[in-house]
Amino acid sequence: MQNFEDFNRRNFLKTLSISAGALMLSPALQAFNPQGKKLGIALVGLGGYSGGQLAPALQQTKHCYLAGIVTGTPSKADEWSKKYNIPDKNIYNYSNFDEIAKNPAIDIVYVVLPVSMHKEFTIRAAKAGKHVICEKPMALNAADCTEMIAACKKANRMLSIGYRLHFEPHNMEMMRLGQKKVYGKVTAIDTGNGFVYRGDPNAWRLKKALSGGGALMDMGVYSIQGTRYTLGQNPLFVTATEQKTNNELFKEVDETIMWEFEFPGGLKTTGKSSYNNNWGYLKATAEKGQFSLEPAFGYGGIKGTTHEGIMNFPQINQQAAQMDDFALCVLNKKQTRVPGEEGLKDMKVIDAIYRSIVSGKKEKIV
Repeated sequence: MQNFEDFNRRNFLKTLSISAGALMLSPALQAFNPQGKKLGIALVGLGGYSGGQLAPALQQTKHCYLAGIVTGTPSKADEWSKKYNIPDKNIYNYSNFDEIAKNPAIDIVYVVLPVSMHKEFTIRAAKAGKHVICEKPMALNAADCTEMIAACKKANRMLSIGYRLHFEPHNMEMMRLGQKKVYGKVTAIDTGNGFVYRGDPNAWRLKKALSGGGALMDMGVYSIQGTRYTLGQNPLFVTATEQKTNNELFKEVDETIMWEFEFPGGLKTTGKSSYNNNWGYLKATAEKGQFSLEPAFGYGGIKGTTHEGIMNFPQINQQAAQMDDFALCVLNKKQTRVPGEEGLKDMKVIDAIYRSIVSGKKEKIV
């Protein structure tokens, strides 16, 4: 696999600046899969995202399908087997997961587990000879990401991170406008993502050992991504602060974090994440205009504007587009635009944000 750790700006632009129309799962994509082969995907972890988004999306995909499941809950195995007509031989639990190596019906394993389990099951899937999609954030820290990438390369398996917005037309337009400098050089970016948490106080997302952090890991990764792909650059330094109003609910993890990035050339951008604010925007200012998304990061209903008017793009099934694209990458032995190295870059940023909160100083992103 190509090493994307040294991804330069030119390759970043080449990879990400493609037309939104190419991702509408149109007949044009069929040319890359002339035999019409559909790859089998096994979902590892049957929580809300798998059940609410990925499984339904796999009913709409053209190049892959829901072939198997991995769950530790027998009742879920029965329910999913009946609902999606999954044969018993394609149903696994976390103990016998490695037996998936003997199953030719499963080509891709999609890891949809608490963050603390991403590394283990990505590595086990690769050793079992399966290509891997891993949900974001990729791992607990950058060091774990590096191990995951190395394991997939050793097994000669492809690794992709679940960055669905790289396939969403409005976000792709933000990439094009910013990276191509359509309105001149970008002079400012501000972005925020968050919601008011009213869920289970005992949820794994609020346990640092399982999640690695709070709103920054869960929601902030979108803001970090949005800034990075609008510019087509990676930040060099970060200064961050944390605010907490509910010390009991968020005793182990962060509630609200705000940061300032410094990019090559001196550009400074701002961002934030929260479990106590309903944010969801990505705003850019350039020398000759403005462009923004709000809502920016949801599963649907994304809206974009520029100083020239409303962005006119359709709403798509982002997860279907994401998984179909990876299936085509596997079929054509073509690198995914969202490889493990992309997840590693975000985790380096997140690690530096947490370091800055502790030190109270500007931290270098390394």
